[in-house]
Amino acid sequence: MGNCCSVQFSFENILIRAWDSIVGQANYVSKLRQTLPSLSAALDELKAQRNDVQRKVDLAEQRRLTRLERVQLWLSKADTMITEAEILIADGPREMNNLCLGGCASKSCLSSYKFGKRVAEKLEDIKDHLNKGAFVEVAESQPAASVVVRPDERPIALESAINEIWSCVMDKDVGIIGLYGIGGVGKTTLLNQINNKFSTTPEGFNVIIWALVSKDYNVEKIQDRIGEKIGFLDKSWKSKSVEQKAEDIYGVLHNKRFVVLLDDLWESVDLNRVGIPKPNQENGSKFIFTTRSLVVCGEMEARKRIKVECLKPEEAWKLFLDKVGDETLNSHPDIPKLAEQVVKECGGLPLALITIGRAMACKTTPGE
Repeated sequence: MGNCCSVQFSFENILIRAWDSIVGQANYVSKLRQTLPSLSAALDELKAQRNDVQRKVDLAEQRRLTRLERVQLWLSKADTMITEAEILIADGPREMNNLCLGGCASKSCLSSYKFGKRVAEKLEDIKDHLNKGAFVEVAESQPAASVVVRPDERPIALESAINEIWSCVMDKDVGIIGLYGIGGVGKTTLLNQINNKFSTTPEGFNVIIWALVSKDYNVEKIQDRIGEKIGFLDKSWKSKSVEQKAEDIYGVLHNKRFVVLLDDLWESVDLNRVGIPKPNQENGSKFIFTTRSLVVCGEMEARKRIKVECLKPEEAWKLFLDKVGDETLNSHPDIPKLAEQVVKECGGLPLALITIGRAMACKTTPGE
């Protein structure tokens, strides 16, 4: 009796599973007229969303941001789904021709069942992927840029000036800093020192850019130096106009906390034309330049103007001795007195003291 019941239950289970399978296959076939147009509509929506996300990524990467890995994964899957869905839709007319009895049956049941199932599954996959594509952010800032350490010589008595400039860098109310003084007084050395200080004390700045301007001021040369630093190195950048380069530079820098250091300004530089956003409290950026002219400091709207002074007599003597060396100084009794006269003639100008001191380092007679 028990065996008979077991056989009966097993037979009923087989019939139920067979019926469910037949009904399921029939559903895939009968709903094909609905699911195929739905797949086409979902495909259009996925393409639109894919394009929107890609556009956001492109804009972010123009600002030198890095796309998020999950965004890249979503885009890759979207591309694959689009290709697979397009193939199914292209095969749709052939499969629809096999339907009969008002779409409830098919001349090729197995083929229509498999096709209908793939269409239904792909439709669900796309719907699920669409829900995952609502990104609040598609990219993030790159790690803080490394500072290109510049070669420099640290003459005597510049420590106080370096500290004064650095305190201005730390002051949120000071965005533009002008260093002025006569030629050879050490302005470039100071600027190099400040540049190099960012390599050990970055203070949250993303981009540090140093560029020489000099007397032959040219907007495009400055733009190229900045463009090189922030990653514009391709041929298309070189062929762009000054205005286009300014737009590209601004597009990158206005989203970053930057420091731009320009050396040897002989006249004012139009930051807007270069593409440099004006530093302020909101962006926390800094613009530091050197010039021989206090007038240029005014024209550049420097919030802080620091005069680089010549060395005091004792500082000048110490610097000269450092370059001449004890051997030369002690080679003849008259040389120390001559050296004092030379130092006095240099007027505390570091460049003159260094240049002449080095030239005298190999001279051992008063006549020389």
